[in-house]
Amino acid sequence: MLKFGRCLSAVTLVLAALSGCADMPLGNTSSYAPAGKNLPPSAPGGTREWSGEGGASGHPAMTADAIRAAAADFPNCIARYGHDAARRGVSQQAYASLTRDLTPDLRIMDLIDAQPEFTKAFWEYLDTLVSEARISRGREMLAQHKQVFDAAERSYGVDRYTIAAIWGVESNYGTQGGERPVLRSTATLACVGRRQPFFKEEFLSTVEILNRGDVKPDRMIGSWAGAFGPTQFMPTTFKRFAVDFDGDGHRDTVDSIADVVASTANLLKANGWVPGQTWGYEVAVPQRFDYLLADRAKQLTINEWSRLGLRRADGQPFAHGSDRAFLLVPAGARGPAFLILPNFRAVMKYNPSEAYALAITHLADRMRGGGPFVQAWPRDERVLTRDERLELQQHLARRGLDVGEADGRLGPASRSAIMKFQVASGLPPDGFASASLLDRLRTQ
Repeated sequence: MLKFGRCLSAVTLVLAALSGCADMPLGNTSSYAPAGKNLPPSAPGGTREWSGEGGASGHPAMTADAIRAAAADFPNCIARYGHDAARRGVSQQAYASLTRDLTPDLRIMDLIDAQPEFTKAFWEYLDTLVSEARISRGREMLAQHKQVFDAAERSYGVDRYTIAAIWGVESNYGTQGGERPVLRSTATLACVGRRQPFFKEEFLSTVEILNRGDVKPDRMIGSWAGAFGPTQFMPTTFKRFAVDFDGDGHRDTVDSIADVVASTANLLKANGWVPGQTWGYEVAVPQRFDYLLADRAKQLTINEWSRLGLRRADGQPFAHGSDRAFLLVPAGARGPAFLILPNFRAVMKYNPSEAYALAITHLADRMRGGGPFVQAWPRDERVLTRDERLELQQHLARRGLDVGEADGRLGPASRSAIMKFQVASGLPPDGFASASLLDRLRTQ
């Protein structure tokens, strides 16, 4: 059986924030702590203590008094969940054995409501995640475990390079480790704070996994939200998609490379992966192009995009003219553009961030021998701070434009509002929130 060492931390909560999803625990939720935030000193063993302050969300369950009260009731909360565990086939004795020493990790309360200042540009994340070192190491891992990747690709039809890229981005091929026991983290979140209904299911799923013996308790270590393993499955994701690919009787997505690779392939297949199809194409957009067509809801065939003047940036022909795609311009009219096919969307179901999906798919292409993107990113653009993005939304809303929730995260509604303002101002409606656009909103 193929084994490898502990590799558990994710890097993608910040990336999810680029798509307005930073608050959503996913299959690969990160233990990201914002740079520059004043954190309390570390407790013995390196684990920081709770600050003692209420959460920034203002949720009634996130006041300091509510957190203290829930923490005091923690043993009773865990006892109450024992009835739910019993209905899932976990004996009273087994449940008591797993939970008797649990205490709440209240430091998580500072993390769940953290309001990080996202100031990195799209291209800066790609620079970090699609590095020469990660490309080289990925090729080594593909060669070292070729038989496993061969078998998984035959069984699930999912591109091996994409699986390796997820492994590389999520845990840097096993060199980055989580620090929190998943059982304790999910138990804390199931009994304390504002997302108890969501995390109750994650906690009970963790109990089921440990009761089955798929993963040992001392190996089920991960992020503050409970994501664990090299490709950062949440416990509920594990329950649905983990497979015993090495045939040892356990679905081990921590220490079995065969199970990790096949389980990740199984998840992508369930997410709609199309065997034999690429994720998309970098394309050159003609001058005076109508950027209102750059919309996920506006899917055209490759042939139709070609008739509108789009060409592959590397000069190569498109493979299948009947494939349907949408146009993505993540850095606006001055940056690269991409025609996006279903396999990109399958990766986005793993993590709903365009930056994440582009990093995964581009890293996969680089591993297989492809080159860097042809077109340059607008690296001279200053990235807006969260406060500036909030101000931008407020200016748009005052003009009667729907931005969704004005929270400093630019989701689809805010992009649509930006495009409408750009049209009214005679600008290319690319939906890109630039510093010059904010200046125009301030003065116009």
